[in-house]
Amino acid sequence: MTNKFARANMDFLNGRRLRRSRQFGWSRDLVRENTIQPSDLIWPLFVIEGTNERDPVKSMPGVDRLSIDLAVEAAKEAHGLGIPALALFPNTPADCRSDMGEESFNPDNLMCRALSAIKSAVPEIGLIADVALDPYTSHGHDGLMDGEQILNDETVDVLIKQSLNQVRAGADIIAPSDMMDGRIGAIREGLDAEGFQNTILLSYSAKYASAFYGPFRDAVGSGSRLKGDKKTYQLEPYNREEAMREVEQDILEAADWIMVKPGMPYLDIVREIKTRFEVPVFAYQVSGEYAQIVFAGQAGAIDQQAAMVESLVAFKRAGCSGVLTYFAKEMAQLLND
Repeated sequence: MTNKFARANMDFLNGRRLRRSRQFGWSRDLVRENTIQPSDLIWPLFVIEGTNERDPVKSMPGVDRLSIDLAVEAAKEAHGLGIPALALFPNTPADCRSDMGEESFNPDNLMCRALSAIKSAVPEIGLIADVALDPYTSHGHDGLMDGEQILNDETVDVLIKQSLNQVRAGADIIAPSDMMDGRIGAIREGLDAEGFQNTILLSYSAKYASAFYGPFRDAVGSGSRLKGDKKTYQLEPYNREEAMREVEQDILEAADWIMVKPGMPYLDIVREIKTRFEVPVFAYQVSGEYAQIVFAGQAGAIDQQAAMVESLVAFKRAGCSGVLTYFAKEMAQLLND
């Protein structure tokens, strides 16, 4: 009986061909488990002062810092491509930076003027405003400092002011990326008290102290200013459960959506959050990830377009609701074509 069963089982296995479904393009399309479309993409934009100014980021080929008027044109283009939202990051002029980051709650700062101009010109597109002090501090840290120490509660007080400033200027989504304890609950309370109950909170709950941020810091002008590192407030790359505790705390404090940053090196974190908490999860394909693909493509080491697509599909497969990526425009154009 055992031999007969083994032979019958082998006959069944011999008749089963998993490759049958993969032999044609149309059959692969029919059984595809995940898809990506322009509505899954969020385009980060770097904003600078001036008019008709386009300043290339040398460490990110194809990415430019844009003056507000050109950022408005980029927003129009994004909307036409079906990209649902932009994430804005200002390169604050040096004379507006300070140890206390007061420019972050100036209603006439670069970020607020950009938010207002884009929202006026393209009201249909969602605007995500980063909340952290590194674009505004002279020391390049996300929080206020006392000597070498990052001050948690004092920073949170400033982040509330910054959040209200940005919402009043036109931000639809407030995205705290600072990693201070308790800031989600405090910002939510501050927004609600001012009548902004409908503002979405996208928390960078799982933001790691990563080596992949270098080009971004160049783009916003904080890299050369940074004193020390950010390891006392950003997550340790070796840890997963610590990230889960951060996510759980932020959900309890009324975070609507969760962000994982960086992206591809932390797809296990994306999957774990999605499985445990069943909340909308986003990932940021950060500047270093983008630069790796582009430079490798320019060197002929990989097919840049194929690598771009594969990398973005990986985020969707892991469970992301959407992806912040500098490839957003290029990918949307490809999908539309």
